Amino acid sequence: QVQLVESGGGLVQAGESLRLSCVASGNIRSINAMGWYRQAPGKQRELVAAFTTGSMTNYADSVKGRFTISGDNAKNTWYLQMNSLKPEDTAVYYCHADRIQTIFRTIYEPWGQGTQVTVSS
Repeated sequence: QVQLVESGGGLVQAGESLRLSCVASGNIRSINAMGWYRQAPGKQRELVAAFTTGSMTNYADSVKGRFTISGDNAKNTWYLQMNSLKPEDTAVYYCHADRIQTIFRTIYEPWGQGTQVTVSS
């Protein structure tokens, strides 16, 4: 069974940084389009950053220049480095992948359980 586990969330002050990690486990052969989403209270879940075809990256306009997505395929892990955090970045952050190929089957659109990021002003 594939599991995505996030870590690294917490409470910080505006202007500070956090790095989120997502580790995928479960007899994994490959992961396609790793990404990060977030959901603030009362709002819809939104894309924060993701790898797209050919290892290009896509960022929400609100985080461009402040957040960076990276990945380590050998460790089945991807990261979200968040700098210059703002109170409006407060949300639950979820890791996601378009597709994970295991030795047994293909898993489509798996999600992590989420990690809370709170930015105080």
